[in-house]
Amino acid sequence: MLLPLLPNERPVQSVVERLDPATLSRLEKEHEEGLSSADILAFFERYEVKFSEATLRKYVQLGLLPRSVRVGTKGKHKGSQGRYPATVIRQILRIKEMMADSLTIEQIQREFLFVRGDIEELERVLARIFESLEQTSRERARAGAASRSVAHDLAEVKSLARELLSKLEGIEARLKARAELSRPAAM
Repeated sequence: MLLPLLPNERPVQSVVERLDPATLSRLEKEHEEGLSSADILAFFERYEVKFSEATLRKYVQLGLLPRSVRVGTKGKHKGSQGRYPATVIRQILRIKEMMADSLTIEQIQREFLFVRGDIEELERVLARIFESLEQTSRERARAGAASRSVAHDLAEVKSLARELLSKLEGIEARLKARAELSRPAAM
């Protein structure tokens, strides 16, 4: 039986409960250009999630997270800044959850995250491609040069892309389930 909370006590929430999918989606939409390491650390600090720059660097070095992309800063002699895809927050949360489930970094590398980041990147790239093609198609339609076959082909390819992503995620889920079943039970 659970004891009742004291008047000023909050229930302990997991990281996932504090960072619901809507919050993460909003962050990703607001930061499509990516996040700096300082942005990532500030985000986790705001939600009281322990995470350091050293851990970020370690996860990148181990291949658990993507490397940052250098992006030039506007203005003379401003240099450039490393930007991580906004989905890196979700990846960090997944890693933290798996480690809380007693998985080692080696197990995480080998069994779970070997394709997740690539699938997410593929989804982002496909979304950009479809957005660009749809915009071009709309512009041509306004000019009277669009054909129905292009619109039909685009809809068909989008359907195939959704099917591809779904199948890849299904394969990953099955491999993950098999890896979890093969792990010795925690005592």
